[in-house]
Amino acid sequence: MIRRKFLQSAGMAAVGLGWKGGFVEESVSSAVAGSAAAGALQLGLAGYTFLHVPLDQGIAMMKRVGVNALSIKDFYLPLDSDGAKVQEVKEKFTSAGLKIYAAGVIYMKTQQEVDRAFEYAKLLGIDMIVGVPNPELLSYTEQKVKAYNIRVAIHNHGPEDKLYPSPVDVYEHIKGLDSRIGLCLDIGHAARAGADPVEVIGKYSSRLFDMHIKDLSVIVRESKTINLGRGVLDIPGVIKALKKIKYAGYCSIEHELDMNDPLPGVAESVGYFRGVDRVVG
Repeated sequence: MIRRKFLQSAGMAAVGLGWKGGFVEESVSSAVAGSAAAGALQLGLAGYTFLHVPLDQGIAMMKRVGVNALSIKDFYLPLDSDGAKVQEVKEKFTSAGLKIYAAGVIYMKTQQEVDRAFEYAKLLGIDMIVGVPNPELLSYTEQKVKAYNIRVAIHNHGPEDKLYPSPVDVYEHIKGLDSRIGLCLDIGHAARAGADPVEVIGKYSSRLFDMHIKDLSVIVRESKTINLGRGVLDIPGVIKALKKIKYAGYCSIEHELDMNDPLPGVAESVGYFRGVDRVVG
């Protein structure tokens, strides 16, 4: 199953036309619809991808690559936004046929920041925060989870992170807490921290709420991310493991390679993921 076949089966030829001025949006839509009909995994984008991209341009990029779900970051919608601002931003996505499925990553170092995160999620009308509450705040976070019925998916940030370097560290902190506190598994950071993403998916499946999908050029602590399929992570194995556990959450691509011009890398990664998804299917 060579990489070219993956890209072709995902409709990347149609995406490629978009870079040359003749984008055929219907072709991408057809590829997406066919993939969904075959029981494909849900594909999203992690908001950090758009760090240097204005909101309207980010929405346009999502439409061009046929991805309709975003975990929003606060540079698009500040955490202290009032109801009117939240509705304004939500409407931009809704009117474009897109959805905000989660918010984060949100860091929570005080009880006040935990409170703010849950109020923010409530205003957005979402049922999940991708967050990093300090370990000493987990008991308080659990109280908020019960009060709001909003899940918290704790994100692992790699060996540099003193709180949750690995998904194993996350699980050890949350295993005795409410089942609505779980994992946002970042497969790149997990691998850099010495964890096998495929094993993590199987072992912690009941607490796996969200995925950040990326690739690495080499599995070392200092490794940088790269477009899906160009690196060494076992993306087919990850997809196969997710299908085995009947994962129902989003697989959100997080592109960090060229953040001033993410469209080519996002499109390539989306195409590769969808192609592998079909073949593994």
